[in-house]
Amino acid sequence: MIKTAGIVLKEIKYQETSKILSIYTKKLGKISVMAQGANRPKSRLLANTQPFSYNEYQFTQGRNFYYINQADIIDSFYNIRENIDSMVYGFYILELIEKSTPVEEANEKIFLLIEKTLRLLSELKDSHLKLIVAFELKYISFLGYRPFLNGCVMCGNGESKGYKFSNLEGGLICSKCYTKDITAKSINKDVYEAMVKLIYAQLDSLNEVDISEGILCKLHEILEEYILYNIDRQGFNSLKFFKSNKLYFD
Repeated sequence: MIKTAGIVLKEIKYQETSKILSIYTKKLGKISVMAQGANRPKSRLLANTQPFSYNEYQFTQGRNFYYINQADIIDSFYNIRENIDSMVYGFYILELIEKSTPVEEANEKIFLLIEKTLRLLSELKDSHLKLIVAFELKYISFLGYRPFLNGCVMCGNGESKGYKFSNLEGGLICSKCYTKDITAKSINKDVYEAMVKLIYAQLDSLNEVDISEGILCKLHEILEEYILYNIDRQGFNSLKFFKSNKLYFD
């Protein structure tokens, strides 16, 4: 019997009445869970097996799956579903975690980051993108891909007149090193300063950080590409709705 807190990242219908879940747990990391009977309308596990649901679980480990013996809800983060921006960004967070974390490799920092970000997202009425960009920076750092921002990552030059951001090198490259990565993206001073502010800012104190929506959009674009490069993925299904409706990067 294993007792641990966990957040549901993904659900897949299994046969007529059950679900296979991907759950990020505090003690075990990401695990696959068989929720038997959870698709029945009157199932006692109905609320505990939906995406975003944050629960205290008791699991039994089987050969291919963990099985739920008991689940007590801590927070459903229901308000995330009440706002279209919150919902899209919330599913983006879940998809990012699901696609980029290894199976059964516990990381308490990542678990606490997910919980805090979802809690704040459920409380926000606006400024969603600022929270998401701050989350992206912290999350990718916890995965081991923290971008190098203290000058040029290649030559160490800290006084360049202009920098670009290199996915290949993992940070800023100066004008002398541009030719070493022709795919690097130009960033201006405002984008650079916003990145530095958000990587160090506490999530609970983001209202004290003043960054324009245009800068946040540009920074999110850079970070999304950087994350996809490092986790070897082509895109996020959860963001396609926004992009197809031109809600990004106006």
